[in-house]
Amino acid sequence: MESLSPIAAGALGSLAAGLMTAVGAAPMLVVKRPGQQTQSVLLGFAAGVMLAASFFSLIMPGVEVLQTGGASRGWAAGTMAAAVLIGATVIGLMNRFAPVDMLAIGPAQSKHLARRIWLFIIAITLHNFPEGAAVGVSFGGGDLHQGLATTLGIGIQNMPEGLAVSAAMASLGYGRIAAFAGALASGLVEPVGGLIGASVVGALPGALPWGLGLAAGAMIYVVTAEIIPETRERSTGDGSMIGLMVGLVGMMFLDIALG
Repeated sequence: MESLSPIAAGALGSLAAGLMTAVGAAPMLVVKRPGQQTQSVLLGFAAGVMLAASFFSLIMPGVEVLQTGGASRGWAAGTMAAAVLIGATVIGLMNRFAPVDMLAIGPAQSKHLARRIWLFIIAITLHNFPEGAAVGVSFGGGDLHQGLATTLGIGIQNMPEGLAVSAAMASLGYGRIAAFAGALASGLVEPVGGLIGASVVGALPGALPWGLGLAAGAMIYVVTAEIIPETRERSTGDGSMIGLMVGLVGMMFLDIALG
């Protein structure tokens, strides 16, 4: 990617990360739907990876960029805190006012179940946009190493998310191909976010820390408001928490090792 422009690299990186949802959903083409406990563990793993990526791949690099530009530690911390809060607020408002009530659709007999699962799928799809923007922003700053690390982190956590989306659709009665296609579609919003993120940062270099913070806030909101509650409701033991810790520590290790 060294010969590519930051915008092109951001678009390709976010596309690669988005396609990892299809990799995660691939087992649904050949095996039966994972049980509820297994789904809970996988979602917990995804939550842990997302939390680690938010702090180690997004927030801390944003602080470093600000300090490199001459900002004091306090100003850098305040700027990133504001960006995280804004990002979480925006995705929270999107989640709150999205017209999901009309989406109680699908082969499932329970309309209540259908609505809840579609809300979950929409939440994952919505947060894929700022995830794609995070990849684009990382490449848009001209730091190939940071861009690749962010792509790797988000791509890894997209795999269990892809499985979660396909399994959720399968639980509604959709066939294997339709469930796989749904997971793939949920990840294809990432290249759009990546292209926008890389373009904005390329035109406004000072937007890099803000872009990183906004994406981190959006990811943290989705983890705490959607994914973790879902895993706790599905889990009958500590499987989801174990999955979360494995994902968090594993992603933390990758970020530090690649750092």
